[in-house]
Order: sequence, then structure tokens, then C-alpha cells
Amino acid sequence: MKRIASFSVNHDHLEKGMYVSRIDGDVITYDIRMKKPNQGDYLTTGAAHTIEHLFATYARNSSLSDQVIYVGPMGCRTGFYFLTRDTMSKQQAIDLVKESMQYIVDFEGEMPGGKRQECGNYLDHDIPGAKQTAADMLQVLSQWTPEDMNYKD
Repeated sequence: MKRIASFSVNHDHLEKGMYVSRIDGDVITYDIRMKKPNQGDYLTTGAAHTIEHLFATYARNSSLSDQVIYVGPMGCRTGFYFLTRDTMSKQQAIDLVKESMQYIVDFEGEMPGGKRQECGNYLDHDIPGAKQTAADMLQVLSQWTPEDMNYKD
């Protein structure tokens, strides 16, 4: 089998940030790296689950919602994939991720999709952990530009 593109990135050199992972036709896959790989510090399942609910809810309710395809966690628990149409500029994608992280930091109230009937693991949420990760990502992305979105060797 062919080696997939994401396994070709040297994870020993990968830092926190937002990167273009791949472009397939009109779909851009962004790698939102929240944790430095292989350092022993990973997203807890509860924090990742909470980020997923809040990030997806915010992004799919934004003015760019028609261009959002998918928001979901990486199996390695170091970040998220964010898939968009290429009609969303890279700067708009950065801004939407930052707005989504701010939404998570500021979140209060009932978890969107957080009822038993709406979620397959509705009790596994970590709001404080999600807020801490989102606050860290806001700092990481504070000066991020489209030029920063290429993987470093």
C-alpha cells in the first residue's frame, strides 16, 4: 500500500500550530496540532470530545459554515483535522479556528449535543481541559499567518 501523506511528516520536528496537511481537489485538510507529538502530553479523551463538540458547533454555525466539511480529533490525541472547501481562504481558516478556540475558552452552559440521545459517550467531557487547550492554542495562533502553514523539515 502507498504511504499516506500524514505519515510522511517528521513528527519529531512537528510543533504546535496549524498546517495544510493536504489538498484534494477543492478540499483542504488542515492539521491543527495542539500538542507536540511523542512528548507524553496528549489530549485527554474528555477534553478532545469537548473540543470536538464545541469546535464543530461553532464552525458549523459561523458565516463560513457552508465551507466547513469536517472537524474531528486525531487518533494520536495531539490535535484535530479541519476540512474545508478551498473557497475558504487560509487566513479565513486561521481566523475561524481562533474564533472557535475563543468560543471554547468562553463556553458556559449546556454542552451542544451533550444529551444521551445526541451523543454516543455523552458523559465523557472535560470542559476545563478543553478550555485550557483552547487558551493555549489561542496563544500559539496569535500571530499565525498563511505563510506559517507549511510543515517544517
